[in-house]
Amino acid sequence: MSLTVLDKTKIRRSFAAAAESYDSAAILQRQVGLALLEKFPLQPAPGWVLDVGCGTGFLTRCLPCGSLDQSCLALDIALPMLQASRRNNRDLPVDYVCADAENLPFADHTLQQVYSNLALQWCQDLSAVFADVQRILKPEGQLVFSTFGPDTLKELKGAWTGVDDFAHVNDFYSVGEICEFLALAGLGRADVETVMYRLAYPSVLALMRELKHLGAHNVSDARNRRPTTRSQLQQMMRQYETSMLNGEIVASYEIIFVWARS
Repeated sequence: MSLTVLDKTKIRRSFAAAAESYDSAAILQRQVGLALLEKFPLQPAPGWVLDVGCGTGFLTRCLPCGSLDQSCLALDIALPMLQASRRNNRDLPVDYVCADAENLPFADHTLQQVYSNLALQWCQDLSAVFADVQRILKPEGQLVFSTFGPDTLKELKGAWTGVDDFAHVNDFYSVGEICEFLALAGLGRADVETVMYRLAYPSVLALMRELKHLGAHNVSDARNRRPTTRSQLQQMMRQYETSMLNGEIVASYEIIFVWARS
């Protein structure tokens, strides 16, 4: 599968703008982060632990660092997100790095563990990301992450289908593709689990408002560069609402949980 090109500048701006509203809308992100740590807990081994795409710092403060000479690094592409994380975790000994997950600024074999919660889906070239993680990990270090799968927001995708031919929802890699990228990077020892989360909303507008507060905008290069008209939006909403049950719509989120080691 060849995904459409992602607009990295738009990604950075979207998440920077969402730094203040993110926590109020990040219910799913918190649920998935806790599930990730339950499935694949931190190793009891000394060394640096990196949180990639830390956002406002929820996963960072849930990582039980501090024992066995462990130190925590938090990385994000958007500086306002890092600033929010620092405020939220001001009592924790965390070092912050503003950088792109697709260009990790760390020396070879210096980190013990790399974690990431619902962030790597914003990377265009996952094979290159995994190769870079393999480079910076120490021998027997682990990579643990969650990411969105291709069935995420399938209802919203379907509702837009009858409106136009543009990409209104971002595409995401499948389990098979992720496993292939891991193997190519030398991280072939992997444990992968897929879980479908379904959240209910009182309206389509409520769903779209949440996505905006999260900074999860459509960043596909195949998106319509012209503003969506009111008529197009209403047409999509009518289509989506044909599947309402008890006055609510449902949005599906396919979550892929991954543990990998070289």
